Parts: sequence; structure tokens; C-alpha cells
Amino acid sequence: MKQYNYSDLNKSDIQKLVQRNVDPANEIRTIVEDVIKHVQQNGDAALLDYALKFDKVELEKLYLDKDELSDIAASVTDEQKAALQIAYNNIYRFHQSQLKTEDKVETMPGVTCWRELRPIEKVGLYIPGGSAVLPSTFLMLGIPAKIAGCHKIVVCSPPQKNGKVNAFIAYVALLLGIDRIYLAGGAQAIAAMAYGTQSITKVDKIFGPGNQFVTKSKTIIQSTTTTAIDMPAGPSEVLVIADETANPAFVAADLLAQAEHGMDSQSILVCTSAAIANEVAAELDQQMLVLPRAEIAKTAIENSYIVVTDTLDNCMKFSNEYAPEHLILATTNWQSIIAGIINAGSVFLGNLTPESVGDYASGTNHTLPTSSYSRAYSGVSVDSFVKKITFQHITPEGIKNIGPSVEILAELEGLHAHKNAVTLRMKE
Repeated sequence: MKQYNYSDLNKSDIQKLVQRNVDPANEIRTIVEDVIKHVQQNGDAALLDYALKFDKVELEKLYLDKDELSDIAASVTDEQKAALQIAYNNIYRFHQSQLKTEDKVETMPGVTCWRELRPIEKVGLYIPGGSAVLPSTFLMLGIPAKIAGCHKIVVCSPPQKNGKVNAFIAYVALLLGIDRIYLAGGAQAIAAMAYGTQSITKVDKIFGPGNQFVTKSKTIIQSTTTTAIDMPAGPSEVLVIADETANPAFVAADLLAQAEHGMDSQSILVCTSAAIANEVAAELDQQMLVLPRAEIAKTAIENSYIVVTDTLDNCMKFSNEYAPEHLILATTNWQSIIAGIINAGSVFLGNLTPESVGDYASGTNHTLPTSSYSRAYSGVSVDSFVKKITFQHITPEGIKNIGPSVEILAELEGLHAHKNAVTLRMKE
């Protein structure tokens, strides 16, 4: 991994380092726009075309129903089912706690305001299935959608070479009570859920991570249709802050865990000495040798880097500039620096808290903002699947108390019909 000294970096250098997943020539946008247009015009036929072109499989139909999912899921072992059930239980327990009724507030006598939750009616879940199949993502999206009470849940996932889905994704569908999975991936799946096809229902909001093509399609869809998105969640990334109390083997394992997601993933180490950097680098070389996905991880690591600083505070300054999806504090001193965290998707505290636990089973959601979007976005939660509608009720006492102020404010803005709507009621 390339190494940089924080003290040698000026503001411009840092901005160049933290920038990722750019598309300067709009090559990705051009490809994605063509895909979206094809799906918009040709619906199911376009999805079948892309399954053959991108997934190398000729589909007879675009979906798997409950009976087919049950047959596919039969190969999941009892041990695997138990692990998926533990993940389900923890994710459900954490997300269930987010569903709260808010208090009514009397802002002045006779004027009462409050908010009530309503589920988003139709949501689309995109479950990646490229070089790594992610049933964990299905749990992370499906559980809060169910808790929120969404009426229609459309699920898209790329077909495997056999024209089916992975057995674990099929099993999770049964756990969630979802009866159909559509065999569509990439930008074409996002377009299908945004516009609707002969088979796939148009949804109100699309959720799920993916590669740069999926991310680009989501951002285009959000700006050109009435369908919303959860966030721009693209290639995965981790930033590890480490000091002399860190275990270099643990840090290297965490960096590689992120790197094996894909060649465009990033694994960043920010540490307090060159000695730590060198120890971690040596561990990376050793651990890489035994990884089945070593080539993918190696490419990602080559596109990653180490920043050496002199203090944990400077580590945190760099981290906030990077705004990571995942932030690991590999230090026994984590309690002294967490108040300094401004930008991060999800944070893992101490030497015994690997990112892997959040990816799978601790309970927090792993669908998180990437590419510096943690500056403005949160990860997926139950809140992502609901709308919060405001209500207000005015009593006779309330209209007398608030009416004169509203009349004055409406008049000073020159909106006399607004004023009249209050004046008429006050006369009553």
C-alpha cells in the first residue's frame, strides 16, 4: 500500500486522496443512460436482453415464485439456518427499537401539533449478486421494510449461471415472507423498479448497494423520476484508525475484509506511526496468501493507501475529510476520540469489534453511504421506509391565541387570502 505522511499533505493533497469513484468522462453515465432508456422503452424484453448480455444466462422467465424459492432453499444446512436466524433476530431487535410514537406538543394553548408515521407503500430492494452474493443485504433491507409495514416489497437480484438465485437468498426470502424474487441486476434492475415493466411493479423508493453502475443509475433515477432512493451506496470502503495499542493482524484482517468485496473497494489505514504502518503491511502480505478472493483483494489494496500521522486527533481529522462508510477505531483509547467523529456511516469501537459483525449480525444496518456521502446521509433504518406526516389541530381558544399573529404575518407577505382564512374563523 502507498504511504503518506499527514504532515506533508496540504489541503489540495488531502482532497485528491479522499476523492473516489469519479466518472470524469461521463463514461459510466452514458452507459447507464442507455440501459435506463432501453428498459423504459422495452420493459421485460430489455431485462431478458441484459441477463444474456451481462449475466450470461438465457432466462425463460424473469422471476422465481415461492415454490421455486423453497426448492432452492432446501440445500441450506441447519447450521447455516441457525446463523441466519441469529442475524435475523439481532437485526430485527435493533430496528424494532426505532419504531417510536412521538408525543403531541401543545405549542400554545389550543394549538396542538404532532407527527405520525406512515409506511412507504411500494419499495424496491436491490440485492447484489455479482462476484459475491449477499443474503445479509437482503436481511438488512427486508427486515426494516417489514417492520415499517410497507405494503409492496419488490426484490431484484441478478441471476446466477443456472438462471436461479443463491440458496441463501432464497432462504432469506422465506424468512421474510417474500414470495417472489425478480431475476434482474445492475442498472437495468434499478430502471425496472423506477419505471415498472410488464412484470415488475413501479415502486416509490429504491434501496440497496451496488457497483458504480448501480449507484449511477440510482442517482439518475432520483433526479428524473418520481421514485426516490435510499442513498448513493456504491463500492464499499473502510477507514481504520490505529495507534500503538492496536493489533496489526486484526487491522490487516479488517482491511482485507473490505478489499475482498470488489476491485473498486477501498481500505484506508490512518495510524500514529510508521512502525504500525509497516507491521500492518507485513500482515497484509501474509494474510492475502490464503484468501480465495486474493486477486480481488489485491487490486483493491493496490488502490488503497496508508496515512501516517503523529496523533489520534490528526487521524480523526483525516477520517472526517474522507467521510468513510465504515470507521474502525483500532485502539484501546477509542472513548477519548469518539466525540470527534463528524462524518461516518457506521463505527466499530475497540480492538475486538471487527466490521464483519456489523456486516452480518450485530444488529446495525450495513447499507451505508459511501464516497463521502456520510457527510450528509445516514445508513438505512426503519426511518428510511416511513414518512413522517405532521398534524395540527386548533381549538376555539387556539384560533384566538394564534390568529392575530398569522394575520400580521400573512399581511406583511402580501398574501391576503391567507389572512382572510384566519379572519373568517376568528369572527365565528
